Amino acid sequence: MHAPDGFLNAATALTTGALSAGAVGVALRQSREQLADKQVPLAGLAAAFIFAAQMVNFPVAGGTTGHLLGGGLAAILLGPWLGTLTITVVVVVQALAFADGGLTALGYNVLNMAVVTSMGGYAAFRLLRKALPANGTGVVAATGLAAGISVVLSSLAFSVEWLFGATAPIPFPTVLGAMVGVHALIAVGEGVISAVVVGAVLATRGDLVTGAGDLPRAARIQRSSVGLRGFVAGGVAATLLVGGGVSQLAVDQPDGLERVAAETGIAAEGEHHPLSSSVFADYATSGVDNEALSLALAGLAGSAVTLGVGTGMVLAVRDRRGGSGGVAEA
Repeated sequence: MHAPDGFLNAATALTTGALSAGAVGVALRQSREQLADKQVPLAGLAAAFIFAAQMVNFPVAGGTTGHLLGGGLAAILLGPWLGTLTITVVVVVQALAFADGGLTALGYNVLNMAVVTSMGGYAAFRLLRKALPANGTGVVAATGLAAGISVVLSSLAFSVEWLFGATAPIPFPTVLGAMVGVHALIAVGEGVISAVVVGAVLATRGDLVTGAGDLPRAARIQRSSVGLRGFVAGGVAATLLVGGGVSQLAVDQPDGLERVAAETGIAAEGEHHPLSSSVFADYATSGVDNEALSLALAGLAGSAVTLGVGTGMVLAVRDRRGGSGGVAEA
C-alpha cells in the first residue's frame, strides 16, 4: 500500500497532504488530553512491532502478497488518536529511512495507511462490539473483523484519490475493482494477525487494550502477573524477533497495490525515489552482501529507530500536556 511518488497528481498530493496534516494535528491534541501514563511506552512499542510486522509479506493469491497495515490494530490497542500517530510514525520512517513510499506521496500514504485505517477500523470495531458478546472473545472477534475492514477502506480511499488525481487514462471502475478485490483477500491476513495480537495482550495485560476498556469487570479477561516493564520487555523481544528473524520468511512478490499498479499500467507513472541509495533502502543494508544478514540488520535497525521515534513522539505529547513523572507500574 506504500505508493511511490507520481502515482497521483500534484494537486491530489497537496490536498491529501493538507488533510493528513490536519488529521495528525487533531490526533496530537486529542492524544494530549487522553494520554494515560501506561501508554507512553506502549505507543513506541506498537510502532516498532507494526514496522517489523509490515516487513513480512504473506502470500494471497496469483503471485500477490499482502502485509499488515496495522492501523486498526493500533487504534484498538491505543485508541484511534494515538493509533493514528503511531502509524504515521511508521509510514514516515519507512519513507525517509527505507525509501518505501514516496516523499511527495506522504500525504496520501499517511491518509490511507494511518488515518483511514485507524479511524475507520476503530469505528468498525465499536459498531461490531455492539453486536458481539461483551467479553474477551467478542473483543478479539471484533478486532479481526474491524482490522480486515480497515484494509478495504484504505483501498477504497486510494481508489477515490485516483478518481480525482489520476496520472494515467485508467478508468476509476477498473482501479476500484482491482484495489478492493485484492485487498479484500489481504484483509483476511490483517484480521488474523490483529486478532492474535490483541488476544495475546488481553491474556497477559488486558488493561492495556484501550478498546476493551468498557468491558464489565466480571467479563474482562484477567491480566496475568506480568508487570508493565516485563510486558514491554517481552514486546521489544518479540519485535526484534519479527524484524530480524521472521522477516526472512517474507514472500518476495508484489503486494496488493504493486500488483494492481502493474496490471493496470499505473506503475509506469511511479517516480524514482530520491533516497533509493540510502543505507537501508528497500530493507537491505548497504555494503552487506549476505542477503539474510542484510535484511536482518535493516529490520533490527528499523525496529529500533521506530521504537525511538514513536517513544519520543508520545513523550513530547505528554510533556506538552504538562505531565510529569514516569510510567506507573500497574
